[in-house]
Amino acid sequence: MTAQQLIAQIQHKKSFLCIGLDVDLTKIPPYLLDTEDPIFEFNKAIIDATHDLCVSYKPNTAFYEAYGIKGWQSLQKTIDYLNQNHPDIFTIADAKRGDIGNTSTMYAKAFFEDLNFDSVTVAPYMGKDSVEPFLAFENKHTILLALTSNEGAFDFQTKDIDGVELYKTVIETSKTWKNAENLMYVVGATKAEYFTEIRKIIPNSFLLVPGVGAQGGSLSEVCKYGMNENIGLLINSSRGIIYASNGTDFAQKAREEALKMQHEMEQILKL
Repeated sequence: MTAQQLIAQIQHKKSFLCIGLDVDLTKIPPYLLDTEDPIFEFNKAIIDATHDLCVSYKPNTAFYEAYGIKGWQSLQKTIDYLNQNHPDIFTIADAKRGDIGNTSTMYAKAFFEDLNFDSVTVAPYMGKDSVEPFLAFENKHTILLALTSNEGAFDFQTKDIDGVELYKTVIETSKTWKNAENLMYVVGATKAEYFTEIRKIIPNSFLLVPGVGAQGGSLSEVCKYGMNENIGLLINSSRGIIYASNGTDFAQKAREEALKMQHEMEQILKL
């Protein structure tokens, strides 16, 4: 998927919502545990109920890898279902990979060719030769961890090095990498005050923003400082939507929560 196709979908749906499909078998409705593939059945119901309200889905691969080969098969079925039924939706493999050359190439093949995701999250700590193999894939996107929403982000990411905070150096350096136009960036919603500085470095890039909702991030604040002329934001919500209920009405409740966010986004887009 190209960035222009993503922008067109945002404009059509009046939404820049990304829904995280982080399936924990201890939290899903108990009756689903009796099905052949509880993870996929849960995801399918969420997708069927919310696909018209969001522009992206983001499975965190840890929630699938934790269940071994069966979990990986559930992930495969989920992405296949999305690609076959909703090919206009932007898919993100939240895998946070990052290793040297040949290994990164194999990770990229796994997510871009085998599973056919549109994008994958990647850690930048090992530098350009760990990221450029992902960037080599046409119409695929690499979402670089830039400034995350967790407490430990302050251990390294905001450290001042020769007068410049490390996250700024990471973002600035990434712009010099081959095929950098295929980069997007993770910026946590709980650090909304940093968006102004980030937009000075990457005014046109898409930002994947976790932390709105359950983690306390403010949608209005993120949009105030982070939105660009093409919107340029994918606001992720996981637990607040998919676990709105653990009863038989879970999909309908998920839709209601997604609709609340979509309505708020629609109002912001009118401003």
